[in-house]
Amino acid sequence: MRSEAEVMGDERVSALVDDLIGRVADKWTMLVLEALEEHGKQRFTELGRRVPGISQKMLTQTLRQMERDGLVERTVHPVVPPHVDYCLTPLGSSLSEAFCGVWLWAEAHLGAVETARAAFDTRD
Repeated sequence: MRSEAEVMGDERVSALVDDLIGRVADKWTMLVLEALEEHGKQRFTELGRRVPGISQKMLTQTLRQMERDGLVERTVHPVVPPHVDYCLTPLGSSLSEAFCGVWLWAEAHLGAVETARAAFDTRD
């Protein structure tokens, strides 16, 4: 029989997984994560250029949430005008590695998924 602490721990982990999947499955978070993983530390404007279609408002919101979750580190340099850099934390890098598996799976199974979709779309 499991203790109450074990059950509570599972509920907390489950809640975190649900929360992170919802957030990371968001296309902006995935694209920001990818840009930071591929290009390292970047300024806000650089990051915005590397994530096509993202508005400044959405980039700000995405980075703040990622910072709150411990995935991104924000460094403000005391110069005029302010210079702000963003980079992945070790936690963010480990999440990026975890989702790399999804990209590899998609690459390996692209043809099969496209075939299945085409077959489905032609059914009566």
